[in-house]
Amino acid sequence: MKRGGSEEAKRRAGERAAAAVEDGMVVGLGTGSTAAHAVRALGREVDAGLDIEGIPTSFQSRELAREEGIPLTTLDEATPDLAIDGADQVAGGDLIKGGGAAHTREKIVDSAADRLLVVADPTKEAEVLDAPVPLEVVPDARQTVSGAVREHGGEATLRAAECKDGPVVTDNGNLVLDCEFGTIDSPDERAATLSAIPGVVEHGLFVGIADEIYVGTDEGVRVREL
Repeated sequence: MKRGGSEEAKRRAGERAAAAVEDGMVVGLGTGSTAAHAVRALGREVDAGLDIEGIPTSFQSRELAREEGIPLTTLDEATPDLAIDGADQVAGGDLIKGGGAAHTREKIVDSAADRLLVVADPTKEAEVLDAPVPLEVVPDARQTVSGAVREHGGEATLRAAECKDGPVVTDNGNLVLDCEFGTIDSPDERAATLSAIPGVVEHGLFVGIADEIYVGTDEGVRVREL
């Protein structure tokens, strides 16, 4: 999978999606570098008088929203009118997410929203999904889940932290396994298989959830409705 799209492309995608937010909306606030541009754009609009509430999908997005002055609420109190979130890979209308280890909360909020706007740069586009699929797993299930992944033709690797010794720990206190399956020709079938493995809290396949894809480039934004 190609990585590292330009910040200009990410900014264009995030800001274009943020422009779809209207006064009075409840907005799911995604996690990651491209979604962060949308959150910052919404912060500027709130400062200018836009009346919205945000539902963050991670500690990171909550802290950014607070810095930007966006009032926050929860799924206990409100249903998102739309959510703006990024993706690690996009093929058609299906996504792989979880590079920031926030895919459980992201999927909960994104699925609850009336509309999901996905923001990305061209490096995230693919003809077919083939990136590693992140699994959030309870710590005691690491080995059993890894074995089940092997039985289903994949190879699971425990995600290591970059700035600390040991593994990545999610906001929920769980571990992340990155699972290589090669080309995923039937994302819905793969998703069902992974969901059925005991100990898997959530997987990073987002199938049939997205409503619009915003792909930023250095020249503009391509918008695709699904």
